[in-house]
Amino acid sequence: MSKQILMVVTTADKMTEEHATGLWLSEFGEAYLQFAKEGYDITVASPRGGKAPVDDRSLEGGVPQDILDTAVYLENTLKLEDVKDGSIFDAIFLPGGHGTMFDLPDNVKLHELLRNQYEANKIVAAVCHGPAGLVGVKLSDGTPLVAGKTVTAFTDEEERATTLDRFMPFLLETRLRELGATVVARENWANHVQVDGNLITGQNPQSTIAVADEVVKQLRG
Repeated sequence: MSKQILMVVTTADKMTEEHATGLWLSEFGEAYLQFAKEGYDITVASPRGGKAPVDDRSLEGGVPQDILDTAVYLENTLKLEDVKDGSIFDAIFLPGGHGTMFDLPDNVKLHELLRNQYEANKIVAAVCHGPAGLVGVKLSDGTPLVAGKTVTAFTDEEERATTLDRFMPFLLETRLRELGATVVARENWANHVQVDGNLITGQNPQSTIAVADEVVKQLRG
């Protein structure tokens, strides 16, 4: 039986009234293609369901056609609330994009899915701003999921380099540290992945394929 992957994407399309945001397409597309190549069944869900917004910035600079083609899977995402049985999934993958900073940190259904997944010793993976989906997750004993874990995520320095830090509700690296995580940060835009048991995190868009490869490796056992 093929493995089941749940990819959870943002449906937040604005940072402010004047500044649009959304999903970073390569972080979705590169992972989607890696999982599809393995023959996995992929479910794409989001907080609001329906069409997931793609950040226009992620379409700049000559995006490969196969990545652009994965946008078709963002046209009609499943609403997170309609994920009835999270236990069917072998892995949950959270791609980033600045939108995740606005609608994943407080999503109770997502937190429930991630807690159950993690405590069942199944894979929880996130890249770039995707770990924003982890910051609100508490385990059954009330401790933050990330407390005591070694992780990475889009760094404060990378955020400042984008000049979008002023629009963010919080800085992701700082928040993870505040929750008790050990955050390992490499230089800006370095391909960097941290694996702490069944928790897999990547620093930035450049790390997406490496995170997806680690998911595949663990699923192959």
